[in-house]
Amino acid sequence: MDRSLLRDDVYRRLRDAIVDGTFVPGEQLKDGDLAEWLGVSRTPVREALLRLGASGLVVAVPGRSTTVSTIDPRAVRDARDVLAAMHGLAVRETAGRLPEEEVSRMRDANRRFAEALSSGDVAAALDADEELHRVPVAALGNRALEAVLEQFEPLVRRAELLRFSGDGRTPVERHDRLIELLAAGDAEGAASVNFDIWHSLPADDPAAER
Repeated sequence: MDRSLLRDDVYRRLRDAIVDGTFVPGEQLKDGDLAEWLGVSRTPVREALLRLGASGLVVAVPGRSTTVSTIDPRAVRDARDVLAAMHGLAVRETAGRLPEEEVSRMRDANRRFAEALSSGDVAAALDADEELHRVPVAALGNRALEAVLEQFEPLVRRAELLRFSGDGRTPVERHDRLIELLAAGDAEGAASVNFDIWHSLPADDPAAER
């Protein structure tokens, strides 16, 4: 595999393992063990851990250890605010400009989101949710915005996955409203709904409440 592709693949696999709880907060990550687990050399693992540190998913103590970070409510809230702003920009700029097939993709993603919530499949719900919100982002094509999302989305998704529960009707209805406003070309209305969606996400560590 090309070195850059290998590096990105290792990063994504480690990132996803942290987000989905395969590696839990406080767990020590040893590059040798991770390299063996992934079937790669230590170099791409070390590079991935540096990127994960920049995202706030791991904490590295030079010369000592690297551990999965605990959920810092302030860090999650800060990241959530950044995501809200970036997605807000995307929906403002693409309102009324999305092709019908892209609007249909959002509707289909929200349908799958609702079905996953109803069945209790949190991972599938989050995947569908991410697909829905990525449609305006991809349509905008702003690479700087996409880089910001790539850095901060995993931190928020991990907190959301650990906390996801309750009645899913409200997010489904908000998604429906967002899609209709985008299709109608109401940029400010779509941005307002987008703000509500992102700022409704939980930011606290569930372990702190038990």
